[in-house]
Amino acid sequence: MRLDKYISNATDLSRTDVKKLIKSGLVSVDDETAKSGSQKVTDDQKVAIEGSTIQLMTTRYFMMNKPAGVVSATKDHTNPTALDLIYEHRNDQLQIAGRLDIDTTGLLLITDDGQWNHIVTSPRTDCKKIYAVELENAVNEDYHKKLEAGIALEGESRRCLPATMQVIDDHHIQLSISEGKYHQVKRMITSLGNEVVSLHRLQIGGIALDPKLESGDYRPLTEEEIASIQ
Repeated sequence: MRLDKYISNATDLSRTDVKKLIKSGLVSVDDETAKSGSQKVTDDQKVAIEGSTIQLMTTRYFMMNKPAGVVSATKDHTNPTALDLIYEHRNDQLQIAGRLDIDTTGLLLITDDGQWNHIVTSPRTDCKKIYAVELENAVNEDYHKKLEAGIALEGESRRCLPATMQVIDDHHIQLSISEGKYHQVKRMITSLGNEVVSLHRLQIGGIALDPKLESGDYRPLTEEEIASIQ
């Protein structure tokens, strides 16, 4: 890769700014002062600006405890976005893996790995999503059977894939689904003759929301968490 492109990709500097730094003798490659931005460099070479080594970004993976009132989008003209809460270099290259409604809270996965994102969001991969659901009315005893048979949503030509439910108490359940249709959990509960009061995502695949994360906070995923998405 050209040196000027390498530095621009690894920093927030424009190509013009990089050329100025090189011209001023402030850039070195393997401890030797760089002479030209067109110089080729490899990943195993040491590139430094004023003695400080820089590196290209590796693929990044984060989990966030999404608060209510925040949209799962890269940009929004009305509401704050999840990416507005991410303070990372070049966060404009990050993407959300599995969106949540504006009033839904909990686990949100964020990455710049498009293939990994696809695995998380594709219904073909059977990547389970587990939600804590507060219901307006008490749980009905026939919910289990209807959910496991696949709920037919209004306006959808195909039934939802089978879902499973764990009853916590009369008004609280944990619901596990494999898809991510528009407002799916809320629409499923409505189809059952009930309404969602609050919705909180607890888990995606093998990745559970870190209980130490306060609302609006995020952290990098561990290697084990990343690898759990197959």
